Amino acid sequence: VLLSFIASVASTIAYFISTNKKDELTKTHWRKLARIFFITETISIVAIFTILFYIISNHQFEYKYAWQHSSLSLEMKYLLACFWEGQEGSFLLWSFWHCVLGLVVIKKEKQWEAPVMTVVSFMQACLATMIIGFTFFGQKIGSNPFVLLRNELEAPIFSQPNYLSMIQDGNDLNPLLQNYWMVIHPPVLFLGFASVLLPFAYAIAGLWTRDYKGWTKPA
Repeated sequence: VLLSFIASVASTIAYFISTNKKDELTKTHWRKLARIFFITETISIVAIFTILFYIISNHQFEYKYAWQHSSLSLEMKYLLACFWEGQEGSFLLWSFWHCVLGLVVIKKEKQWEAPVMTVVSFMQACLATMIIGFTFFGQKIGSNPFVLLRNELEAPIFSQPNYLSMIQDGNDLNPLLQNYWMVIHPPVLFLGFASVLLPFAYAIAGLWTRDYKGWTKPA
């Protein structure tokens, strides 16, 4: 999670510098560096998904996210749906689609890559803060999906060294989400949310580079 945040911030800075540089060689150097950071960020998001799914599918209820959103009785498809029942999983899904769309921009775009990806990477950094879970001036911002249940809830069983043997099952998935449409619907919906970012990023890039017409066609 921390690597995802750091890589997205670094990618934003590198793409920002690349956009503002006049020398073509320097622009290319910073753009290549930014790509490395963005790919690192993409790998981080995929790793977070993989680890979290492993925790949920193996019913490791010592983790709050697994306990809160899953149970032993759920089918595999509904264990996948556990991802987006919680706020953390929803932000992860959103970030994942930004990564996919960002890679498409890197692959297809030449002229607009640096300014557009500056906006995309910055948005990724903002979303990453929501899954780090930190306190800012006494106000908690976001929530980490890997927090342990014993650190989040106060209960007498947590004073016992064998408390895990007392947690027989999870809190279960919301019955409203136990429908096969809910396995399909959120990923498609969040792809829609994520894709709205690209026209906006192109518009910002057009204003930034003072090319007020050139951005419209690729957008």
